[in-house]
Amino acid sequence: MSLPFTLAEYEARLAKVRSAMDAAGCDVLIVTDPASMAWLTGYEGWSFYVHQAVIIGPAGAPIWWGRAMDALGAKRTVYMPDEMIFGYEDTYVQNPDKHPMQDLSGLINANGWSGMRIGLEMDNYYFTAAAYLALVQGLPQAKWVDANVLVNWQRAVKSDAEITFMRCAAKIVENMHATILERAEPGMKKNELVADIYHAAITGADGHWGDYPSIVPLAPSGQDATAPHLTWDDSPLQKDEATFFEIAGVYRRYHAPQSRTLFFTEPSAKFRAAEAAVLEAVAAGMERAKPGNFAEDIANAFNATLNRLGFEKDSRCGYPIGLSYPPDWGEHSYSLRRDDKTVLEPGMTFHFMPALWMADGGIEMTEPVLITQTGAENLCTTPTGLVVKD
Repeated sequence: MSLPFTLAEYEARLAKVRSAMDAAGCDVLIVTDPASMAWLTGYEGWSFYVHQAVIIGPAGAPIWWGRAMDALGAKRTVYMPDEMIFGYEDTYVQNPDKHPMQDLSGLINANGWSGMRIGLEMDNYYFTAAAYLALVQGLPQAKWVDANVLVNWQRAVKSDAEITFMRCAAKIVENMHATILERAEPGMKKNELVADIYHAAITGADGHWGDYPSIVPLAPSGQDATAPHLTWDDSPLQKDEATFFEIAGVYRRYHAPQSRTLFFTEPSAKFRAAEAAVLEAVAAGMERAKPGNFAEDIANAFNATLNRLGFEKDSRCGYPIGLSYPPDWGEHSYSLRRDDKTVLEPGMTFHFMPALWMADGGIEMTEPVLITQTGAENLCTTPTGLVVKD
């Protein structure tokens, strides 16, 4: 077993979470977000389609709990000893007559925690209504605490080791965009280009292998690019259509998303004006991206500049990134938007997302950004602006 981080770092993470648990008023925490499970224990595996969790008790090492066959993967990847790994029998899997949380209730009771204040990630993708009802029925004496994104907030400031992983991911996404510029041609089927993007992503860069992304490549063209989250098909790239590519390099589950928009002909005056406005607005936002400022300061500077130049963005312009699993590479804590008073700290990483989806197409020119001791750093060196390939 080779842990991605030192034992001391995992212990420091656990201490941060326990401090946050105290502040939130919970004695026990059930963590079902696979990214937070990995961050706390090192666990890695494509097992998040069944119920699993890391349980943080009042003291001691975390408990890994999940499907029995996946307990074998836990033994290969987590730092805890085998006696802290528990697997439930396979008859609990996708069985309408019983639920895995019945087994977890028994484990919590066996540890003497059944009457304690237990935190749950109430709005997590991986925690269902049926899971909640099974826990409530199995632990009638428990006091339930909404501890949604409690661990996510502890992940917001990255360690030096995590930032190194983010830099590796940034190099990979640079290579992915270089591959798009090299391979894309009018008439090329979009699925064939996406296959090239995946090849570049998984091959990696600078000697670092590429991991799978939490979001598939988003690659809409023309009128499809008026919408933000369309993927691909087998239609050919057109000379008179723009295509934006929202993709991420990934190294050991750490994501560096970056977007660019490709034209095969000179963009229209409207698109050039939008490009200039976005770049000026991004520069204004980056000036406010420094320790001690609020997350909203970036968004307010960006939007004020964008509006002055005749454009408007009605969605947030950024969100935190780092360690993630499908279906999203965002960390679900702060956002770059008005009224978000999260204080920026060195080590925070976010996706600056100044995309515009207009009536006749969209442009995306986005960046992974690191808050430093004195300001902000773009983690990528990909050329900025619209990409024109004649």
